[in-house]
Amino acid sequence: MKKVLFILVACMSLTVFAQDGKYEKGMAKAFELWKDGQPWEAANLFERIAQAEPDNWLPPFYVAQVNVLYSFSEKDEEKLTAQLKKAQDFLNDAKALSKDNPEILVLQAQLHTAWIVFDGAKYGMTLSPIINQLYDEAYKLEPGNPRVAFGRVEWKLGTARFFGQDTKPFCEELKQAVALFDTYETKGAFYPNGGGDYARQSLAQNCKEE
Repeated sequence: MKKVLFILVACMSLTVFAQDGKYEKGMAKAFELWKDGQPWEAANLFERIAQAEPDNWLPPFYVAQVNVLYSFSEKDEEKLTAQLKKAQDFLNDAKALSKDNPEILVLQAQLHTAWIVFDGAKYGMTLSPIINQLYDEAYKLEPGNPRVAFGRVEWKLGTARFFGQDTKPFCEELKQAVALFDTYETKGAFYPNGGGDYARQSLAQNCKEE
């Protein structure tokens, strides 16, 4: 489960598009802050953009993603609770603006995973079925989305590894998910588009050729 942190890092959308509008400049600046190691400054800017762009799901999505991402390394339960509550609030805002969005479903699954990573004994049994359901729902909506396909199989791999089971049976599905990163077309500026590098590393580590 510790590897989930790297999954989230890899899934960050860091592409900066050359645009002239105020929204585009603000988003590009936020991503630059994030890329330069200032995630909370980026989250604050995403939050301001969300207030200025109340009909756009992307700014609240990224506020939530920053808070989810940095919850995986948080050991203080009070801080973790505050971060994940804020993440959930903004994720709810994104959901209200974009129904049946597979990217949002994946982030919701990752938020629940953060709780399991923090305390598997307390949250594992209740949240694991919900995570499975979220990935399955996202996969039904967009099986060709690489973050959906990879997140789904990576969760299966992590579960198998946790229980000491062989991960080889998932290799074909993992190969297919990795291949999607080479063909998937991002739907618009600032849409999530990362994850390929980590996915290829996961394939190499879990499915070594004999």
